[in-house]
Amino acid sequence: MTITFIGHGYVGLVTACIFANFGNTVWVLGHTKEKLDRLRSGDPIIYEPGLKELLEQNVAAGRLLFTDSYEEAIPSSEIVFITVGTPPKANGEADLSTVFSVAENVGKNLKNGFTVVSCKSTVPVGTNKKVEALIQEVKPAHAEFAVASCPEFLREGTGISDTLHPDRIVIGSESDKAKELLIALHEPLDGQRVLTDLPSAELIKYTSNAMLATKISFANLIAFYCEKAGADVENVLDAVGLDKRIGRIFLSPGVGYGGSCFPKDVKALIEVGRHLGIDTSLLDGVETVNKQARENMIHKIEKHVKGKTIGIWGLSFKPDTDDIRQAPSLYLIQELLSKGYTIRVFDPAAMENVKKQIGDKIIYTMDAYEAVDGVDALCILTEWNEFKQINLEKVKTAMRKPLILDGRNIYAPLTMKQMGFTYISTGRASV
Repeated sequence: MTITFIGHGYVGLVTACIFANFGNTVWVLGHTKEKLDRLRSGDPIIYEPGLKELLEQNVAAGRLLFTDSYEEAIPSSEIVFITVGTPPKANGEADLSTVFSVAENVGKNLKNGFTVVSCKSTVPVGTNKKVEALIQEVKPAHAEFAVASCPEFLREGTGISDTLHPDRIVIGSESDKAKELLIALHEPLDGQRVLTDLPSAELIKYTSNAMLATKISFANLIAFYCEKAGADVENVLDAVGLDKRIGRIFLSPGVGYGGSCFPKDVKALIEVGRHLGIDTSLLDGVETVNKQARENMIHKIEKHVKGKTIGIWGLSFKPDTDDIRQAPSLYLIQELLSKGYTIRVFDPAAMENVKKQIGDKIIYTMDAYEAVDGVDALCILTEWNEFKQINLEKVKTAMRKPLILDGRNIYAPLTMKQMGFTYISTGRASV
């Protein structure tokens, strides 16, 4: 097939590379010449393990093409995927202006014959019907099309594996012909097929992300209980997670969730609920606990750190990505700066992105050891693998005071005590 992806972020670029790798001709349509040139040269722009190799391979094979021209890409395509951002407005509602602008340009350039226009962007219920009406207004007279919703579930850091081996592939459309084409395109991929209507497909993505965010906030709420009661949150959640109805995954206490999906999708689902007249207090609570988890780390720093120099390990919202959107680190850095702390940071991938946003207000270091040189405390905000088995004796020697505040619970408290650290983790009594 010949297909087009509009947008070359985490979803668009990863998925485009994989479908090109299956032998399809894949156009990737963007609007920034500098970024398109970088992509043509094999630079994926974003950090995602394995993506650079996949990009280079398929560009060299001539299967992956980059353009800023709708006229070049759309008429030749059997399927067009919209994979642009839907950032939150000030009130939390999803900003759909780019989705609608893209849809109009797609509609104007549809070929004579049949095209599937499938939205992978995360959009509120009813959006695809609006996309359909918009395209109907502007399309050429002899063009035929059907709209579909085909949400993605890839995680940054494991995007390639998640795309190749998903738990499910959701295809929502009112058109059997559109479903057939999308089923055929996805045939090489694993995962159970879920064939449904447009509104159900739109809700599936929001519901999935809201449920995962709820599990994280619930874990943090229980961590608050454990810290007050002297219990161990990891023991509690390990036991709770053994219940097959619950499971342990995403019951992860710490400094809260961030990233490009959970924060905006929870807010957007709250706004959708308000428009529909639904009580959203459960989701309001998820957001509140997430904020409290970040504030809790600030309270611990103010209580335990006897000095004004802090080292931070981990800036990205999760490991194996350079994405800092809504990352807990940004909140903590800004709060600590406002309180007069000097901050030394290290992250394997995200420091350039943080520097663009925060500038030279903090000290960027070359490695994890330099980040703790002379600090009064170390805060761990992202659970990168390289931190888990690092030489802690070397870390202790470099620090002015051997105090670690662990926002991701990557070490065993008893081991840390035996090594001479004051170790304050999340939801676990200090030993």
